[in-house]
Amino acid sequence: MSNTTTETPPPPAGHNLAPVAPPTVPAPEDRKGLTKKEIAADHPTWCPGCGDFSVLALYFKLIEKRKIWHEKVTTVAGIGCSSRFPYFVQAHGVHYIHGRALPFASGISLSRPDLHVFVFGGDGDAFSIGGNHFNHTARKNIKLTYCVMDNWVYGLTKKQTSPTSPLGFKSKTDQWGAVDYPINPMKQAIAAGATFVARTTHTNPNHVLQMMEAAMDHDGFSFIECLSECVEFYEGAFDSSNPRKGGVFNLVPPNHDVTDETAAYQLAGEDFPGRFGIFYKVNKPTKNAKEAEINQTMMDKFKGLKDWQILQKNFDRMK
Repeated sequence: MSNTTTETPPPPAGHNLAPVAPPTVPAPEDRKGLTKKEIAADHPTWCPGCGDFSVLALYFKLIEKRKIWHEKVTTVAGIGCSSRFPYFVQAHGVHYIHGRALPFASGISLSRPDLHVFVFGGDGDAFSIGGNHFNHTARKNIKLTYCVMDNWVYGLTKKQTSPTSPLGFKSKTDQWGAVDYPINPMKQAIAAGATFVARTTHTNPNHVLQMMEAAMDHDGFSFIECLSECVEFYEGAFDSSNPRKGGVFNLVPPNHDVTDETAAYQLAGEDFPGRFGIFYKVNKPTKNAKEAEINQTMMDKFKGLKDWQILQKNFDRMK
């Protein structure tokens, strides 16, 4: 059998053999922001007129305005009507266990400092089964934004009394009228140690976006209570806060000191509809920064050592 050698044919005359430069990748600041069409996923399945539509639309607007690209969008939610958020956002997200969205989101925030995690939930998910997680995430000051759409009722399970339902509210679980005193989300957030506490309502879209942006810019645990009417099971619950329905939208007084915890707590105690805006905002070290410092300190101790040497040191410490 003869050996056959296949030679590469010479390039055509005049062919340039210089390497072809890779395509130019635009710098991050030059990338075009996403549009609503590019970020929206499935059509929302909320009841027509639900306040959650407004919050979702403004989340899209925030992503577009701040040029948060697909790989940086991180949406976490628990269980409930409002917690369907991740389904409707075409990006990274998770629909997590009832009441456990914050622990999951905390892990993302601590392991990925390049992301800003947004968590969405309702009053039942946040303050009932997720109540302890809310308190501990706030006190640890983990960098993320928690937007709770409060409608004073369990909507997904068809009208049960929630932790924020007012006294006398008649539901399937309290047919005679609620007798348990409702919690005050703003007071709870301030007392738990949240470093950013704000309040808004779905009927004022511009204000919702302002609060979202301020929360995103805050380095720490930021909490937003957003009144979001359940038109199916508690219609008219927030009419007194809607000027279009004869109510009043009172902003936080311009002379309010947002760093004064006592003043913020007193402001949160006003009768409904109360005030809207930033009640409390302070800067203090986050758990993210503290853990990063611990990690760096430990890494410095083993700098330059091989894996087996690090392992040997750990064994030696156990003797």
